[in-house]
Amino acid sequence: MNNNQLYRFSSITEYHRAAGLPKPAHPLISLVHMDDLTRPLAEGSFSLIYDFYSISMKRVKNAKFKYGQQASDFDEGVLFFMSPGQLFGMEIEKGTAPHPPEGWMILIHPDFLWNTPLAKTIKQYEFFNYSVYEALYLSDKEETILSTIAQNIEQEYHANIDRFSQSVIIAQLELLLTYSERYYQRQFITRKMINHEILTKLEDLLAGYFDSGMLAQKGLPSVSYIAENLNISPGYLSSLLKSLTGQNTQQHLHHKLIELAKEKLSTTNLSVSEIAYELGFEHLQSFSKLFKTKTNLSPLEFRHSFN
Repeated sequence: MNNNQLYRFSSITEYHRAAGLPKPAHPLISLVHMDDLTRPLAEGSFSLIYDFYSISMKRVKNAKFKYGQQASDFDEGVLFFMSPGQLFGMEIEKGTAPHPPEGWMILIHPDFLWNTPLAKTIKQYEFFNYSVYEALYLSDKEETILSTIAQNIEQEYHANIDRFSQSVIIAQLELLLTYSERYYQRQFITRKMINHEILTKLEDLLAGYFDSGMLAQKGLPSVSYIAENLNISPGYLSSLLKSLTGQNTQQHLHHKLIELAKEKLSTTNLSVSEIAYELGFEHLQSFSKLFKTKTNLSPLEFRHSFN
């Protein structure tokens, strides 16, 4: 394969063929050991898109994974997730050859989840839409627990398929995802310095946006606009804020907007209509409704409370 190319795999069988692996025992689900890969999918800089879910526990020496301006290495064991259609970029460092990758990868076609509760609940796990550098860094104990679950899936995957097989595999997948959710919550807490930097950048970004008069012109910034300027994915930003503040990104934005509204109502002589306009609301009723929802007071009642 050539450098700087985009490769898309519509089926698990197609991926197996490109990676030099035997045909999967089941067309809709597969567990791959990274050291079984006989050849790299590509060299240099390239991007991948799968039309199926993937859950990967990997170590790859001398390989950089990029998202925007961010780069991460996989020298240590990390777990990362991809949903169908998500773009995954990888770059092999010049002048070096990557060591054989270690770990495992579970590939799950959406059709495998049909008529199971996981078909709906899998969309609730926001880490499937995190970027690669927001991967889950595992302790040795955590890695052992998840790898044991993966082994259980592999044993069932290679056993004789019967009417219980899908249910057993689905149950193991749900257990793996539940543990992953727990470990991500731990990571939000333990990586305090990095998370503090993100929150500081977020506050600076919002302050600059509010001070520039952009609220009146364009209204509140979108979640995707904020995430792009912070070089993180919208899902990771929302999960991080929810873990640290109890609010998702949209709720955090509304909180900041109401705080700014309180400041204008209590320190200026602007009318409520003028304040609503400065805050990006086309209609006074929309501003008043949001303000009362968040404070249990109308804007005028809040202002009168200072007199």
